[in-house]
Amino acid sequence: MRIRRILAAVIATAALAGLGLTGAATATAATAQGAPSVVSPSQCEEGGGTPRIDLPGNPCKGGTYDGQSVD
Repeated sequence: MRIRRILAAVIATAALAGLGLTGAATATAATAQGAPSVVSPSQCEEGGGTPRIDLPGNPCKGGTYDGQSVD
């Protein structure tokens, strides 16, 4: 009986670890296909934002590209 419980716990732990690795791989793939790190002023505006070239880092404020650098 005790061996069965230990075996069940080991299998459950391995299954949960496998799900965790799958989730991490999915998150990494989604990040790699994210928004570009630098956008043009027109892209910022088309995405609903405002290019703020007067601020440090020249960010796009608001919209789809919020926080991305404007070049």
